[in-house]
This record gives sequence, C-alpha cells and structure tokens, in this order.
Amino acid sequence: MTRIDIPNDYPVEITPPDISPYRKGNTGIDWVHRLDSGRPGPHVGITAIVHGNEPCGAIALDWLLQSDVRPSVGTLTLAFANTEAYARFDPADPNATRWLDEDLNRVWSTDVLDGSRNSTELRRARQLRAAIDDIDILLDIHSMQHPTEPLMLAGPLPKGRTLAASVGVPAVVVSDAGHAAGRRLRDYDGFADPASAKNALLVECGQHWEAEAGPRAIETALRFLLATGIVEADAGADFLSRRPTPPQQRMIEVTEAVTIETDRFAFTEPYRGLETIPAAGTPIATDGDRAVRTPYDNCVLIMPSKRLWPGQTAVRLGRLLD
Repeated sequence: MTRIDIPNDYPVEITPPDISPYRKGNTGIDWVHRLDSGRPGPHVGITAIVHGNEPCGAIALDWLLQSDVRPSVGTLTLAFANTEAYARFDPADPNATRWLDEDLNRVWSTDVLDGSRNSTELRRARQLRAAIDDIDILLDIHSMQHPTEPLMLAGPLPKGRTLAASVGVPAVVVSDAGHAAGRRLRDYDGFADPASAKNALLVECGQHWEAEAGPRAIETALRFLLATGIVEADAGADFLSRRPTPPQQRMIEVTEAVTIETDRFAFTEPYRGLETIPAAGTPIATDGDRAVRTPYDNCVLIMPSKRLWPGQTAVRLGRLLD
C-alpha cells in the first residue's frame, strides 16, 4: 500500500455505509449491479468510490439500491469501484486510503489498461472495463479536499457541457481536459471522443467528509438519471422536494493545469478553490525557483491540491464564460 501523508484539516461528519451486501452483483464483476428495464433505451452508469476516502458516492448508490430506483427504459449500471481502499477507510486517518497503490482515476487510457504495469487499482480497472465499455452515459461521483462549492466537471467538449446543463446541478460547471498524470474515467474512450455519442460527467460533491456531501451526491445522481430519461419523471420526487431549488448554473473553462515540476512547490496563500484573482500576472505559487502567475485577469482557481508532488496537478486555472 502506498501511504498518502496529507494532514487532515476537516472533521469527518459522514459515516460510510456498509456496502458488503452489494459485493455479489449480477454482471460477473464484484460490486457491479446492472438493472435492465427490458425496454429499448440508453445504457446509463453511475460509478462511486473511485477513491476510497470519498464515501458520498457510496451513500448515493446505497440510497438508489435501497430506494428501489429502477430504469423504466434502457439499462442502469451501478458500480462501486475501489472497494479495497474503501474497506480500509479510517475516520482517524481519512486521507490514508484514497488508493492502495496508485490513483484509480489516472489509469483510464488504452495503453495503460493494455500495458504490462500492475497494481491493485489497475487490476480493478481491468475488471471494471468490461462494464464501463458498455455504458453510453456515465456519472462518476467524487468529492474534494477543501470545503468548496460543488462542481460538475464536464470535460472539454460541447457534449459534456450540454449534459451538465441538462442535469442542472451543481451550480458551477467546469469544462476541463483533465490531468497530465493520467486519464480520468470521465475521459475514457468514447466519453472524450467528439465523434462518439458516448458522454460522461464527474461531480465533486463538496468536501470529502462534510455531512452535506451525501445528500448532494444522491440529488445529483437522481437529476442525472432524470436527464438521461431512463427513469420515470417522479423518480426520487420526495427526496428532491426537500432539496433547495437549483440555482442558475455558471460555466468555467479551464485554460491550463499547473503541473508540479519540483519538490519545492508551495502556494502563496491557503487557497481552497473558486477564488478569483483579479489581475493577470499575480503570483499564486512557487515551484522551485519558478513563480506561478495567473495568465489573465479574473482567473479562477479550480481545486487547489494538498498533494503537492512532482507530476501532480497543483491547481487548474479557468475563466468564467458568458
């Protein structure tokens, strides 16, 4: 196991659900459940706990299965991803089990999946691949290091932004191309191909362990299913009636990701995310002897990281679109 030593600045307000009853799915892949309506329609998927210390996605899938939310057309696949890391989650040391060997959300390219490299997460990705390959529209549920306004990561293509708008939550949609360290599940294969009808979103439901992350994940999952049209219009109506009215969405386009080059990276301020830096050229970090500066006025900082290691994304820089 590759230990992740990051200080925990925030309380653990979530009790991760017991997902052991879901181990035996019906797809031949442990922890993967396929619900087929028997009627024509898209194959929709929701994935959770790609990172073992992000329990909000497990809360959402547990709620969907317990509440008997089922497709009226098409097929719905629900997948618990990094279950080995999730099983070792310890509220006293909540950052330690984000993954066991490597980040499961950086291995989703054909050359990596078909390559000779091996790890706990790669073995799991290769198991999940057969289920993922069949999915037309995907929602991947995540959470963030800092207590930041929830984000929908829609990818760089118009089709992702259109899908995010149809879901309607969260209020902030980020159009981005991912990370230099490896490809996310959201960007796998046809999801990131402009010529493919496949589509995917990644939602960040707030800080990993804040109490509201679970309800946000459930709401986003329900609104996603409604947007795809595979569930009846009243699916989850009681739950959604208790949620705030969705606000007007705003779109932020990421223009670049700051990839760490040295082991001496440091932010100039304790940024938490969605800060808007008014002036171009403002220093926001140092990377060794290099100053990292904002490239334009009103630059928005997206998901500044505490994992400040060479090769990792420190922060993404974006501009608010009209």
